[in-house]
Amino acid sequence: MAFTIREIATALGAQAEGNLDLTIARAAEPQSAGPEDLAMAMDPKYAEGLAKGTAKAALLWPGADWAGLGLQAAIFVPRSRLAMAGLSRMLDSGPGIAPGIHPSAVIDPTAQIGAEAAIGPFVVIGAGVKIGPRARIASHVAISDGVTIGSDVLLMAGVKIGGHVTIGDRFIGNLGCVVGGDGFSFVTPEKSGVEEIRSTLSQRAEIRPQSWTRIHSLGSVTLGDDVELGANSTIDRGTIRDTFIGRGTKIDNLVQIGHNAIIGEDCMICGQAGVAGSSRVGNRVVLSGKVGINDNIFVGDDVIAAGGANVFTNVPAGRVVLGNPAVKMETQLEINKAIRRLPRLAATVAELQKLVSKL
Repeated sequence: MAFTIREIATALGAQAEGNLDLTIARAAEPQSAGPEDLAMAMDPKYAEGLAKGTAKAALLWPGADWAGLGLQAAIFVPRSRLAMAGLSRMLDSGPGIAPGIHPSAVIDPTAQIGAEAAIGPFVVIGAGVKIGPRARIASHVAISDGVTIGSDVLLMAGVKIGGHVTIGDRFIGNLGCVVGGDGFSFVTPEKSGVEEIRSTLSQRAEIRPQSWTRIHSLGSVTLGDDVELGANSTIDRGTIRDTFIGRGTKIDNLVQIGHNAIIGEDCMICGQAGVAGSSRVGNRVVLSGKVGINDNIFVGDDVIAAGGANVFTNVPAGRVVLGNPAVKMETQLEINKAIRRLPRLAATVAELQKLVSKL
C-alpha cells in the first residue's frame, strides 16, 4: 500500500512542502531509507543520517531546511511521537486474517457472530457467545461459553477468553494473552504463617504443616471499550464480582492483573507489572515496568509509579512514587543519595572509633 506525501500530510494534519505527489510505500530510519521510503528525521539530531540514505522525502521538525538536506519533499510535525502514531496506523496492513470463517473453526450453533467477521483456522467459539461486527480473530483463539465481545475487536493468535467475560468495542488482544483465568485464591484450615506475619510483621507462633484449599472464582472479567492487552498478559476472573478494566486502558506484555482488581480509565500498565487481587487503581495511572501493587490497597487518580516501585500502601491522587517500598520520588532520590554516601560514612565512623579508643 502506497500513499502520496499529500495524503500523508492530510491524514496527520501537518504542513508539507515540495513534490506532494511523491509516492511513499514505507517508513524507515534516515540512514537506511530508500527512494520509496519516508525517512523518520523528526529531530535535528537525525539530519546527519539523511545523507547516508537515499530518501526523497522525510518527516522533519518544524522549520527544517528540507531542500538543503537534499530532499524533494517534507512533512513538518511538531510532536514527533504523535505523528508516528498516525503514520504507523496508515502503513500498518494488520494481521493476515482472511475474510469469512475458516472451515477448521469450531463454532457452537448458539454463538452469534457479527457481520464482516474474519475468523482464522482452529478457532473455537463456545455456546452463547456474542461477537460484534467486523471482528478479526486469528488462529488458535479459544472463546469460552457465554462471552460477550463488542465490535471491531482484534484477537491475535493464541488468545484465550474465559467463560462469561464481557469485552467492549475495539479491544486488541495480543499474542497469547488470557482474559478470565481462574483467580489465585487459596486458604488454609487454620491461620496460616502468612496471616500471622501480616498481623505481627515478624513473629510466628509456630511453624506447622499447612495445606491449601482453593477458593473458586465465581465472578468473571469486564473490559471497557478501547482496552489493549499485551502478549502473554493475564487478567484473572473475580471471586464473586468481576475483575474490571476501564475504558482506554493499555496493558503491556507480561502483566498480571489479579482477581477482583479494579483498574480505572486511560491507565498505562507497562511490562512485567503486577496488580494484586482486590486492589483498586484510579484513572490515568501509569505503572512503569516491574511495578508491583499490593493487594487490598488503593492507588489514586493520576499517580505515576516509576520503574520497579513496590507499592505496599495507599497512594493519594497525583503522587509520583519510586522505590521499595515506594515513597515520594523526591524522598527516594534523597534516600539513594544517602545510600551512595554510606561507604564514606562508614570510613568516617571507623576513623572516629580509632580516635575515641585512643582517648
